[in-house]
Amino acid sequence: MKFLDQAKIYVKSGDGGDGVVAFRREKYIEFGGPDGGNGGRGGDIVFEAAGNLNTLIDFRYTQHFRARKGGNGAGSDRTGAAAPPVVIQVPVGTQIFDEHREIMLADLDKPGMRVTLCRGGDGGHGNAHYKTSTNRAPRRADKGWPGEEQWVWLRLKLIADVGLLGLPNAGKSTFLSVVSAARPKIADYPFTTLHPQLGVVRLSVAEEFVIADIPGLIEGAHEGAGLGDRFLGHVERCAVLLHLVDGAAGDVVKAWRTIRHELEAYDENLARKPEIIALNKIDAMTPQQISSRRRALEKASGAQVVTLSGATRQNLDAVLRLLQDRVSATRAAEREAATLAIPQDAARDTAT
Repeated sequence: MKFLDQAKIYVKSGDGGDGVVAFRREKYIEFGGPDGGNGGRGGDIVFEAAGNLNTLIDFRYTQHFRARKGGNGAGSDRTGAAAPPVVIQVPVGTQIFDEHREIMLADLDKPGMRVTLCRGGDGGHGNAHYKTSTNRAPRRADKGWPGEEQWVWLRLKLIADVGLLGLPNAGKSTFLSVVSAARPKIADYPFTTLHPQLGVVRLSVAEEFVIADIPGLIEGAHEGAGLGDRFLGHVERCAVLLHLVDGAAGDVVKAWRTIRHELEAYDENLARKPEIIALNKIDAMTPQQISSRRRALEKASGAQVVTLSGATRQNLDAVLRLLQDRVSATRAAEREAATLAIPQDAARDTAT
């Protein structure tokens, strides 16, 4: 299945049904009267996050979604039937933006989460609604209210715990293939990965995390060089960034700084995420090269640098344990922050 993470679609909720003008006429009943019913409500446009989807490819072929109009009213005070909602299923992690991509309308980041984007129009009143003691035979009925319509952009941001970063051919796809069941394309030329890949790493029955491998960045990616920085959005939700540096390529400090510059140019919040720097491909280096290049990276970054080899699985278990511990700590801190924020918001609402 082809991966697509952006799509523009048109949505329109249903118009309300029309009210009617009707009068009661029955044999042997001396007085009749108005009994025109109201129209039914139009259908809503509802978006739902579905856990079994991982791409927006369906919206390349179906781009217009319209809900049905509500049923018209009828005599005997019968109200028209309400139209059913149109439920649009999207992958978990989908964000909905307005037509100009400036305002985020919804963020569906949990399975089963629903949001009503366009509400159906209300039904019009029938003439029975306007009956009064001084207006006993009203001949007024209203049209249903129109539904809402708009063009929206859908943007998918994958839900992952660890984001893999690095220059092309840094060994990200190899790393993902040996630590998970994912089978990304692996070759000895740049930009082998053309779209994000997900893999699940299981350390034990109770411990697992999801890794997102995005296409490699190069210098000037924020200006559109290479594949650009479009796919960086898929690691914005990650708890930890794993920055793989190709130790066998030579200038490891320059490679690390290139990616850091692109992160800062894309989003300062993303650049501030916890980062683990890993010197990869140590199987292709001498012990002296490993030691010197590791020290150079630690001096430039001010952080501890781990070493590994995805091809030979050297030091892989230690790196995965470090990732699991960082992910668990970060997610626990996020849950605690969310818990503390709820009473503050409630107190603020009460004071208001």
